[in-house]
Amino acid sequence: MNLGATELLILLVIVLVVFGGAKLPKLARSIGQAQKEFQEGISEGGTSDGDDV
Repeated sequence: MNLGATELLILLVIVLVVFGGAKLPKLARSIGQAQKEFQEGISEGGTSDGDDV
């Protein structure tokens, strides 16, 4: 799924309307933290030895 500049701009405007300008930094921080935790979970899950079958 490739998003062009127009689609990203529309998405940004919707996010601004829904969350407001003051809450955007907090929202971005929480999204970044969730992504980091997800990546750590993926890396931990990939190191299993495969005996769980």
